[in-house]
Formats: sequence, C-alpha cells, structure tokens
Amino acid sequence: MLTRRHFVITSATLFSGPIASPLLAQETPVSDPAPVPAAAPAPTKIKRRPVSNPAMWNSYDARVMPANYDPATSNPWGLKQRLLPRIVQANDGLKPGDIHVDAVARYLYHIRGDGTAMRYGVAIGRSGLYEPGTYTVGRKTKWPTWTPTKDMIEREPHKYKKYEDGMDGGPSNPLGSRALYLFEGRRDTYLRIHGSPQPRSIGSRASSGCVRMVMAHIIGLYDQVETGVTAHLYPA
Repeated sequence: MLTRRHFVITSATLFSGPIASPLLAQETPVSDPAPVPAAAPAPTKIKRRPVSNPAMWNSYDARVMPANYDPATSNPWGLKQRLLPRIVQANDGLKPGDIHVDAVARYLYHIRGDGTAMRYGVAIGRSGLYEPGTYTVGRKTKWPTWTPTKDMIEREPHKYKKYEDGMDGGPSNPLGSRALYLFEGRRDTYLRIHGSPQPRSIGSRASSGCVRMVMAHIIGLYDQVETGVTAHLYPA
C-alpha cells in the first residue's frame, strides 16, 4: 500500500537526489488544535411580577377623584347625565348586597337594604366578548395589577403582547382604581368589574369582556360590596 510516508520518501528521491538521513523524511508532528471553549448558556430570563404599592394608593385616589367630588353632579368626564350615580327604587325580591348589570341600558345596580339601589353607568364587553351569567365576587382589590389573558394577546398582539408579563397597579393600569373579581365556584373567570382610565368609554361596548366604571365611581362602590355576594350579568 502506498502510504503518505512512502509518498514523501519517493517524492524526495525523485526531486531532491539521495537522502542523507532517513530522519529527513519524517513528518513534522502537528499539534491538535486547542479546544474551543463551549459557549456560555444564555442567562435565564427572570420574570418580574407586577406589583401594586400600597404606599401610593392614597396618592392615586387623589389623582382620579375630582375636586369637591359629588357623585351625583361631578362630571369632568363629559358623561351623559343618566350615567352618573343615582339612588333608584329596586325591584321587589332582590337580595341586598347583590350586583345586577343591565347590559342593554349600560347600568350597574348595587342593591341596598332599604329597597333602593345605587345605579352607575358602565361599559361592557365588545360584541362577542361580553359573557352574561351569574357570578360570585370572589375577591376585591385596590389599585390592582393586570396581566392580559392569552386570548387577548392572540387576538390583538399589537396591543397586548408588550404587557404579557403584567403591569403594575396605578392610574394608567386598565383595571383602574378598584376591581371586583368574578368567580364561578372557586374558578376565577378573569371577568372583572373595574375602574377604567378611559372614562369616556362608559355607556358603550368597549372592553375585552369586563364591566368598566369611572374610577371615582367604583371607589365609592368598592367599600359597599362584600366578597361572596352575587353578580348578575344580564344578556345584551
């Protein structure tokens, strides 16, 4: 067999004349290449959980409450007069403490113990997103944090993708000043009755399924609602 060694020796004989020493025909050893260090693993992204700072809540409240606020007359938002809070007569047989949302007229009624109800103007979910039903207020929160659902991100990625890790509580948060979390049994439905930084949407179908209120209005409602009460969302 013609090996590389034979080829080197033969070539030297043909082109260089007699070889004085067989050592001249030996190949120069080639060192193995230095090992390439493995690339460092990419750092794991640690998701930051959104927070709501209780030390800021009073300050936030002051920012969204009009000066000399009177629920029945204060209207810096330019709402129709019928959407301002009103005490009205409740229908017979309704349980005090419960909430009823009239999706046609865009009203929320909170039933009081004296046979009356406090009525507020609201916005409801856009067509196909509003979910009528009977729910339980399973939780309530001041200046809540917010994270869009996967469905919201898939439906409108240009709008919600940047918030997939959540948003801190505050005046620009989509859940606004207060939120009532609606449950079915122990399951969070991800439906909310909440304040909104878009008060001019009140009276319309504007949300991604939730019931929106003016931030100042839900601040007044919040302390009157107890967890465990029933929220009735009627069909639109």
